[in-house]
Amino acid sequence: MVNSAPSITVGAVSAMLTDPINYYIGRRGTIFVTGLFCVFPVLCQAFTRNWWELFICRILLGVGMGMKITTIPIMTAETAPASIRGALVMSFQLWVAFGIFFGFCSNLMFYQIGRIAWRVQLAAAFVPAVPLLFLIWFVPESPRWLMKKMRYPQAFASFCRLRKSEIQAARDMFYAHCQLEEEREAFKGTTYFSRFKDLFVQPRLRRANLASWVVMISQQLCGINIMSFYSSTIFAEAGYDTRQCLLASFGFGLVNTVFAFPAIWTIDTFGRRNLLLTTFPCMALMLFWAGSMFFMEESNSVRVPILALAIYLFTAFYSPGMGPVPFVYAAEAQPLTHREIGMSWAVQQNNMWAAVLGLTFPSMLVAMKPWGAFYFYAGTNLLAWILIFFFTPETAQRTLEELDYVFAVPVPVFAKYQATKWLPWVIKRYIFFRKGARLEPLYKLEGVATEGTMVERFH
Repeated sequence: MVNSAPSITVGAVSAMLTDPINYYIGRRGTIFVTGLFCVFPVLCQAFTRNWWELFICRILLGVGMGMKITTIPIMTAETAPASIRGALVMSFQLWVAFGIFFGFCSNLMFYQIGRIAWRVQLAAAFVPAVPLLFLIWFVPESPRWLMKKMRYPQAFASFCRLRKSEIQAARDMFYAHCQLEEEREAFKGTTYFSRFKDLFVQPRLRRANLASWVVMISQQLCGINIMSFYSSTIFAEAGYDTRQCLLASFGFGLVNTVFAFPAIWTIDTFGRRNLLLTTFPCMALMLFWAGSMFFMEESNSVRVPILALAIYLFTAFYSPGMGPVPFVYAAEAQPLTHREIGMSWAVQQNNMWAAVLGLTFPSMLVAMKPWGAFYFYAGTNLLAWILIFFFTPETAQRTLEELDYVFAVPVPVFAKYQATKWLPWVIKRYIFFRKGARLEPLYKLEGVATEGTMVERFH
């Protein structure tokens, strides 16, 4: 319960606070507030006297986490050019991976200092958050948020700081203004609750919401947070002592960080969807391999090293794919009018299921044994692959405004195309190496402005 407290808070309420707080104090102000929650409650953990005081500190940490992991990808997506948006937004996940690695380093550094070791290990996490409180004010505010608040001179100044020239800044600002005016006309007079309802009612928003939910829930179906929360427990079950468990977990954190770097290039070139479809089968295979190691005799000297290798390879496939893609995808899928509430809902779902996994995994280890737990998550990886295949369109190399076209395609049309057109083409092109195989386009769109809305024509 204490371990999962931040995820419980994010899943229950914290992420959904992002919309109103962003509305009043902007992206930078929200990030500053989250920094406060990531410094003081974390530091207070070192001085707790019982489990419920520690639980309260971690609940407060969860308040900051929910707003932080919702706002930062949105702000990055709104400030970055389309050609490098994925790489810049995924830098958030890269530093999350580094933070996890920093935590494992802290555990390894302080585990032998006596009874206060756990206090120092918990409190050490406040250190990286301190610079954030100061550096965030050197970052320009999101120009799209400023335009949403009708502060156009400040928005242009922000665009000028974010683009190479004033011409590029004016171009992007005009493009964003035209789309924003259409969205204002379509959704004028909406409230927080009506915008939340729109996520499930309005077709374009519902498709984006479904795709975002799929990638977010898939991050939990892959089982990575179990590795993050319980890697030491898993290695202890395999026969390692305390120091060996911490070293093995250190290796997990190192692999998670190093293999996140390739996504800086591949997320915008190879694409979000392609990364997921490529890496999920590999992750499933690695978990199946890891589970099979528990059938070897404990006296076998290669048992645990091979288990560690399988977990490291699983992490190496996760880091450039399922690691950065969910937050990049959810941050860009919704239009500006619903971006905060859409991202909040996606993050809330992600953390709610992270809390469920964190609470159930210890019981799963007992009931299903370690090998059964690994086999179970190997199966959920394949389930996630199916969900992504049928419900998640590609968003790479599209401006935030152009994504209206991507999500104009009905889900049944998209799913049928993937099964009857795209998959046969992949088999011909990459399995039978038929270079002449041609892929029939899913759609060709022409957009014209008519009465304040975009009219799509499918060919």
